[in-house]
Amino acid sequence: MLIASTVGVLFMGVMMMIVRAKSAKKPASVKKIIIPPIAMSTGACMFFNEYFQVPWPQVFEAVTAGLICSTVLIATSKFQIVDDKVYLKPSKAFFFILAGLLIIRTVVKVWLSGTFDLGELGGMFFILAFSMIAPWRVAMLIQFKKLQKQLHLQQN
Repeated sequence: MLIASTVGVLFMGVMMMIVRAKSAKKPASVKKIIIPPIAMSTGACMFFNEYFQVPWPQVFEAVTAGLICSTVLIATSKFQIVDDKVYLKPSKAFFFILAGLLIIRTVVKVWLSGTFDLGELGGMFFILAFSMIAPWRVAMLIQFKKLQKQLHLQQN
């Protein structure tokens, strides 16, 4: 089960990199920024099952780790105005950072698998991922809205 979940996470990480590369070629929108964390939030339903419930100290640790990782994503996600539209600025560092976070996550998951039940560990990593993605997307939305307002002022 540990191997299958690790392969699944690696696959999702690679898919995220591909989607991110394609999305940089199209104008950004509020919808494209906010849908990923909203869609991901449905995964919190797993906590209704006792198998995935996480004790409060581990919740705090996972949230803290997620917030720290989000600062790196926020720093590498910038927007630019091109042809009167707002685009996500491609960052070569982003892919290396995302790959690094994915590798670190995988190593830590394998390392901790002997300490925590697999369900609890899955819950912790969900909390970590959501705590990383939500602030990152909020920061992206704020930055996008500022550029959109700037673009609107330039057009008037």
